[in-house]
Formats: sequence, C-alpha cells, structure tokens
Amino acid sequence: MGGVAGAPRARRPARVRPYPLLVPILARRDDTGRVHVRAGQRRTLAAREAGVATIPAYIVTGDDDTATRIIEQLVENDQRAGVKQSERVAAFKQLAFDGMSAAVISRRTGTKSADVKKGLAVAESAAVTETADLYALTLDQAAVLIEFEDDEEVLATLSMDARDRPEHFDHSVQRARDDRARAASIAARTEELAGEGWMILDRSPGYYESEHVRLAYLTTREGEPVTQDALAAVEGRAAFVGSSYGSTDAHVEFYATRAEMKAQGWRDRSNGQSAAGPMTNEQKAERRTLIANNKAWASAEVVRREWLGTFLSRKALPKDAQQWVALALTQHRRTISRELSDGNALAATLLGLDGAISYGKPTAIEEYAAAHPTKALHVAVTVTLGGIEACTDKGTWRSPSRLDALYFQQLAAWGYGLSEVEQIVVDQG
Repeated sequence: MGGVAGAPRARRPARVRPYPLLVPILARRDDTGRVHVRAGQRRTLAAREAGVATIPAYIVTGDDDTATRIIEQLVENDQRAGVKQSERVAAFKQLAFDGMSAAVISRRTGTKSADVKKGLAVAESAAVTETADLYALTLDQAAVLIEFEDDEEVLATLSMDARDRPEHFDHSVQRARDDRARAASIAARTEELAGEGWMILDRSPGYYESEHVRLAYLTTREGEPVTQDALAAVEGRAAFVGSSYGSTDAHVEFYATRAEMKAQGWRDRSNGQSAAGPMTNEQKAERRTLIANNKAWASAEVVRREWLGTFLSRKALPKDAQQWVALALTQHRRTISRELSDGNALAATLLGLDGAISYGKPTAIEEYAAAHPTKALHVAVTVTLGGIEACTDKGTWRSPSRLDALYFQQLAAWGYGLSEVEQIVVDQG
C-alpha cells in the first residue's frame, strides 16, 4: 500500500472528523509512478479537507479509460451510501459525452434504462440538478420538474412539496401545469384583444358597480340584444379575460362603459342594480376559496383518472376487489346505473378503450368483456369505478355525501394519494 497524490478536485465533500481512514481506497499507478484514485474519491477528498497527509490505499491494475473509471466509482459509491442525484446524473452525462448510449450505460451500471434516460435529461438542467440535491428529490421527481426549470418560484414550491408532502406531489404538479396553461391562454387572448383596441379590465366588475355594463345585459332601443360585433365597433368597449371552471382556456367577458351605452342609446336590462350590494370581506374570502378549490378539483380529476387507468391496468387487483364490486353495486347503485345506461364511456376510457358510443352497436367495453373472460373482475371493477367517477364534479367537494366519502376512502385504501380538496369529501361526507 502507499500514499496517494494527485487526486481529482471535481467535487467538494462534506466535512468529516479527522479520524484515520479505516477502509483503504483503490488506486492505480501510471507509467510515471503517479498514483490515481479509482475507487474512494470522496474518502480521498474528505481526508484532504481534514488535513490528513497520507491514507491507506490498495494499488491495483486495471483499465484506465474514463468510462470504466466513472462506472466503477458510481457502482462503488452506490454500494456504500449512495450518491447524490447531481453526482449520478453527472456520471451519466459524462458517459454519454464519451459516446456511450443510454442502453450501454444502463447495462454497465446496472441501472434501469428509463432511469438513465431521466438522468441524462436532468443533467441538461443545471437548475433541476441543483434543486434535486437541495431537496433530496428522487430521480423521478427531478425529471418531472424539468418542465418548470424556467420558473424559480414554482420549482421551489414543487420541490418542497416533493420533499415534505410526497403523497401530494402529483397533484401539485398538475395544478402547476394547469396554472401555467391557463396563464398562457389568458396572456395570449389579452394581447389579442388589446391589439384590437379593447380596454382590458384587471377584474370582473360586480353587478353593483356602475362604470361598466356587461354585454349580456345590453339591449338596443328596440329591445334587441346588443351583439359583440356592435360592441366591438364603439370606443367605450372593455373586456375582462379570465377562465371558467375546469378549463385552462381563456374566457372573455365583454363590457361597455355606461357612458358609451348612453351615447349609443342602449339600455341596461339589469337596471344597474344588485339587491345584495357589494360583497363583504368575508364573502370575498369565501369566493376566493371557492374559486381556488374549483381549480384544485379540476386538476385533481386529471391526476385521479390517470391513477385509475394505471390501477386498472395491473395484472392483479387488490384482494378486496370482489367485495368492492358487491358494495358498489348495492351502495352506489343509483350512481352507477346512470353510467350503465349511457354506455360506460368513461369506464371504457379508464380501461384504455375507445369510449365513443355508437347506438345500435356493441360498445368497446362490451366487446372487451366478451373477448377476455379472464378479465371479468377487471371489467366489473372498471364499470363500478367509472360509473361513480363519471358522476363526480366540483359539486362533490362542495356538498359531499356519505357515498362520496366512501368512494374516496376506497381509492385511498388502494393507494391513491388524496389531494386537499378530495380530503374535504372524506372529512365532510
């Protein structure tokens, strides 16, 4: 054994106590006699930081190419205490840079091919790589966050959720996706209308406000509704661009100023009055909560139905699946019967089939059930889940019933992570 010189300075290790190194590193001596680390780089750097002059090492022979050295160090570190995500993805990136394909990296490092591909994708984003280390994210979580690398605030929020509330991570990501899509649609529509000369309002005027009158309440002298084209032709036109429930598309409300309405001789069918008057601060807070939960429900629906599709694609269903079918057909009979009579469109979609209904012809799920007798339980579970799921909407969280609560409790028992708004159904149903 001998002392080691010339160890690389690529990574800075964590601080260590100045205790003697008990496990020797592996090193190789080159043609000039210089010793190079092959396995144990982090221990070497830690010893250097601690001011240790020499450490024990086994001098071995071996291939000196970069790829082999990286792979050996990666495997050796994995077998000890694991490596940071940044170290792992950096290793994958270097191996790919050296001309190694993802399949070869997978084979030589004993890593799943899908994980290698995710690692290579993460390696291209410095922000996500740094965040993955900071919040101790899994490779799967880090790969998902690539799409948000340009937004520091969202990246930090999602990373904290991944670390502190991993069961809600999928819901948080879907809400972020929906919020981004919604904001992009609103921005594009706002720019379009502003270019056409519309005054853009920063909020939707309340019915009690007198400065603007909604297009839906405007009529001509003759009592005919004022058209959007007619409003677009006048100077005092305004628009508020927002979004409606469950949609990421922009929704526009059109208005005329009251001065313009009078100039055109138009009339206000609402008489500009509201019996309720301005909302109180408490009512405004309730309204904000309502809107936020409606958006959260729409996002959760996407995650939930994706989870149901994955759940129903399993080769084996949970042991209580048969009992669930019996309970569903008895307790949820009214809900399920509605979807049964309409052709089980959502159930077919959850099973990965075409949910289109052609009256007079067998549905896709009927044909599937006939062609796959061994999948009878899967079909039965799918029909019951699809029937109940098709009847859920934003009203479910607003006024949850006992049966609604039982449905979401069952999903949670099977491993689905309830979002906050879905938890309301369980708590209040």
